[in-house]
Amino acid sequence: MTTARRPCIGVFDSGFGGLTVLKELVALAPDADYIYFGDTARLPYGSKSAETVARYAIGAAQYLEQHGAQMMVIACNTATALALDQITQASSVPVVGVIEPGAARAADATQTRRVVVIGTEATVSSHAYARALQERAIQATEQACPLFVPLVEEGWAEHPVAEQVARIYLDRAFAGDFQSADVLVLGCTHYPLLKPLLHRLVPGGVTIVDSADSTARVVSQLLRKGLPRRSSEDERRGTPRLKFFVTDSVEKFHRMGAHFLGSPIEDVQHVELRE
Repeated sequence: MTTARRPCIGVFDSGFGGLTVLKELVALAPDADYIYFGDTARLPYGSKSAETVARYAIGAAQYLEQHGAQMMVIACNTATALALDQITQASSVPVVGVIEPGAARAADATQTRRVVVIGTEATVSSHAYARALQERAIQATEQACPLFVPLVEEGWAEHPVAEQVARIYLDRAFAGDFQSADVLVLGCTHYPLLKPLLHRLVPGGVTIVDSADSTARVVSQLLRKGLPRRSSEDERRGTPRLKFFVTDSVEKFHRMGAHFLGSPIEDVQHVELRE
């Protein structure tokens, strides 16, 4: 007798940050298998046009669909901000971005109706979080934190330099009318690695909303409502199967990726996407 197969979820990011989303997905939705695509040869996306980001992201999403993805998680704030509609239109499976879940969680958490969002230059310039929060009658201020990504990738999330930089950014963000803000949204998937530091530095009573965790909760809810399953024999397997595709160095992805995922990374394949 055949049993239903675990659903397969594709996770896309421009590089390593999306692994923090995958980490939360594995924790909150362990009854699925995951295939991850990191476009490491073409990062960062933040300096590219919306048209280029859409083209790259659609290519990656189509690749994941061809490899069995039944749902797509765009684990990249820049790609979500600049190209979610285009990716959704080009996909034949459900697509979940990271911005709406983060904004919804922030709206639920705030009492003062004022929220601070930190992110990359590209995400902040898109004002995607501010719009999503405004639709929920929440005021938002957005602070670009361009030094956070290189600090995290250098492994300096707890370094005194990171603390000095974070103090400057947070002082700018929690100023003026937003001294009363009571939620900080981490609008970049690198930033969960800075959470211990940020918890120490934010004003008292501020809730930190992590878009990686928020997105994983949404995916978990969608899974409970039911994705189409296909027949197989491995339904009883306890842990998700993880497979990784990258467009640049496999060795670097093994090394750096484990830092973001919080566990060793295996089964990584190098791929080249034709333009």
